[in-house]
Amino acid sequence: MSLFTSPETWAFGIGFALIVGIALLEGLGMLVSLSPSNLIDDLLPEIHGDGALDRVLGWLHLGRVPALVILLLFLGGFTVFGYSLQMVAKGLLGGYLPGWLATLLAVPSGLATVRGLGALVAHIVPRDETSAISEQTLLGRVGVVAGGAARRGLAAQARVKDSLGRNHYLMVEPDLDDDVFEEGAQVLIVRKVGAFYRCIANPHPALL
Repeated sequence: MSLFTSPETWAFGIGFALIVGIALLEGLGMLVSLSPSNLIDDLLPEIHGDGALDRVLGWLHLGRVPALVILLLFLGGFTVFGYSLQMVAKGLLGGYLPGWLATLLAVPSGLATVRGLGALVAHIVPRDETSAISEQTLLGRVGVVAGGAARRGLAAQARVKDSLGRNHYLMVEPDLDDDVFEEGAQVLIVRKVGAFYRCIANPHPALL
């Protein structure tokens, strides 16, 4: 039986299928100006750095790298190592390792991939801050719609700078039902409702 159809490698096939599925989901989200990654990040707990769980999540760069990117890194390392392990086992032992054993051995490789590549990705992928303090700080800030058109019920991505000059990428909707903000429009962030920020037209363009 081939490497990709053997029951001993099904876990890695599922990992690869999840990578493709997540990539397609994120791509479809971009078409409708709705990022699944941002929605998931808003649902995750805040990291304060003072607990065991916080330290583990911080070690995995959660909070600095989007959750879906972390998941993709883990699945990538897990899948590549798992298939490679089974190929080596087949060559040396004449058969594949039991699926459960290969899966357990591949998990540390997935975590190591997240740890090793997460720091690099954190410097490449633009991130919005997810802590409550940052959310409050961004209220009253001026931004620019950076992807799609924002209308009520259909959020778009906006780029907003905080007081330190760092860019944050938020999903925004107009605060008024009839407003529509096309790409490039200047908006003022006025409040946060659920996973999205509400905005109005920038009343003072000179502020930007």
